[in-house]
Amino acid sequence: MTIFGKPVVILGGGGHAKVVIDMLKIVDCDILGIVDKELKPGKQILGISILGDDALVYKYNSDEIELANGIGALPGKTLRWQLGEKFRKDGYRFTTIVHPGAIIGSNVMISEGVQIMAGCVVQPYVEIGLDTIINTGATIDHDCKIGACCHIAPGVTLSGGIKVGKNVHIGTGANVVQQISISDGVTVRAGTLVSTDIRSE
Repeated sequence: MTIFGKPVVILGGGGHAKVVIDMLKIVDCDILGIVDKELKPGKQILGISILGDDALVYKYNSDEIELANGIGALPGKTLRWQLGEKFRKDGYRFTTIVHPGAIIGSNVMISEGVQIMAGCVVQPYVEIGLDTIINTGATIDHDCKIGACCHIAPGVTLSGGIKVGKNVHIGTGANVVQQISISDGVTVRAGTLVSTDIRSE
């Protein structure tokens, strides 16, 4: 589903954008095009045309469209979060996308710009902050609180009652046991078993 239901312009044309495009097409979203300064206008990705660079967003009034962030999220790479901040300051909103193949429990709070990919399970009373990615096949159990601008990578398992701060990256296949707290800005390496709290250095 998408939350606001307006036509969408996608930021970025890389690998993450392909997944976002695919999800939007599945839910019959009206995709106006992609903006990416590195790609030639007119080129297509999954049938969606490159419009030009980011400045093309301003062709549309902020109340006419939504944006979908197609920039991926890796440790030390901040472009995704920078674009979110930039365009929100200019009055634009980011569409919230939940793949129809995800399972979402009761009383889940999903903030603007969140992307929940195929095969995810999000159990009751989970809270997910602004722009966070819950990537393919991740499992988030009951009562977890995940901050803004996080990336929960493919195959991650979060047990119940976990608190994840802002700007946290939890790498592919990591497992976090119940009631753990992870502070702002932490990177959890792929495949890690987390059984004690992690504080920012």
